[in-house]
Amino acid sequence: MKPYLLPILLQVIGILVIIAEIFIPSLGLLSAIALSIFLYSLYLVFTTISTAAGILFTGMDLVLIPVLIVVGMKILAHSPLSLKRELSKQEGVVSQNQGLEAYIQMKGKSVTDLRPAGMAEVNSHRLDVVTDGEYIEAGTPIVVTGVAGNRIIVEKTK
Repeated sequence: MKPYLLPILLQVIGILVIIAEIFIPSLGLLSAIALSIFLYSLYLVFTTISTAAGILFTGMDLVLIPVLIVVGMKILAHSPLSLKRELSKQEGVVSQNQGLEAYIQMKGKSVTDLRPAGMAEVNSHRLDVVTDGEYIEAGTPIVVTGVAGNRIIVEKTK
């Protein structure tokens, strides 16, 4: 048997294991197996063939493996294993409640202690609210001063 056939076979097996790692989540186990296969292949090349062939194999591995990973990730993005649907505003997906801005300047009272987060009743609705760091006791009159995303910001009424 030619001395270069086993290292080439091991390189091909290492590439197949990397491809398997891309599509099968193994918490890095397959990556460790692929790394050991590549290292054993390089050991065989350096010890049985020549140093020049070992450097050639190492150079090919340094170029081939990152390219293979990038191409694999691109293929994974278009495979049935990935999420095809994008959540976008055009499809009606919103990340925050609509209409929270309507509560601005409305008055209510805190249902729980706000330290700084808690529950308040505003316009007969129980809401999760926050203060700007101020502690407010339960039953204290409050006013909604702003909305930031899904956060309703309140403070004590004067």
